[in-house]
Amino acid sequence: MPRGAGQFHYKSRRADQATVAKRIREICETRVRYGYRRVHVLLEREGWNINIKKVYRIYRELGLQLRNKTPKRRVKAKLRDDRAEAVGPNDVWAMDFVHDQLATGKKLRVPTVIDTFSRYVPVLDVRFSYRGEDVVATLDRVCRQTGYPKTIRVDQGTEFVSRDMDLWAYQRGVTLDFSRPGKPTDNAFIEAFNGRFRTECLNQHWFLTLADATEKLEAWRRYYNEERPHGAIGNKAPITLTKSGGVTSPSP
Repeated sequence: MPRGAGQFHYKSRRADQATVAKRIREICETRVRYGYRRVHVLLEREGWNINIKKVYRIYRELGLQLRNKTPKRRVKAKLRDDRAEAVGPNDVWAMDFVHDQLATGKKLRVPTVIDTFSRYVPVLDVRFSYRGEDVVATLDRVCRQTGYPKTIRVDQGTEFVSRDMDLWAYQRGVTLDFSRPGKPTDNAFIEAFNGRFRTECLNQHWFLTLADATEKLEAWRRYYNEERPHGAIGNKAPITLTKSGGVTSPSP
């Protein structure tokens, strides 16, 4: 019998490390604030059969690990004790404003809203300025499609304490839960979202016009709701919880 005849050799089915590393780098180049855990979730969605420890090792070898800023002071945050946790979609929304600007320097304002149960973001309606009546118009337009929340957590900003906002909330049966002055931890959900929104979206784009900003923010909002894995809800996308709770995605 010729040498080697009838012999079988095992061929590994493991993904080539260079190919995996290339894909990990591609993900991190487009999602610059993703850690290795979220990268692993995306790889699994794409069909890669790879252990999270291997993802971590390659992630570190590529020098992709996030470097978070160390806070200048460490404060033991205490949330208000009189709040009930949300147990379903539209139980509690959190709302705030984020500021940015066009490439020309003209200021932009974006109301940020997030469902604290599902992490769903119903709207990012960028404008040059906002008054109380504008906030009401935006909220009512979105709520007619997604449903009205029982409670909205807001700060003491002039738009939120306005007569227009107060009357709208009363007529729609919505409770406005105001944060205490100087206590951002009272609305921690929106503070955390605003940080992600800025690093993952605002800091990644130049906005040439208001229409350009509207298009890019809407594209990111849809990605955030429909694809982005969220560790707090089992690495699912928020749309999976909103659909199960009877909430539909609003059209732009």
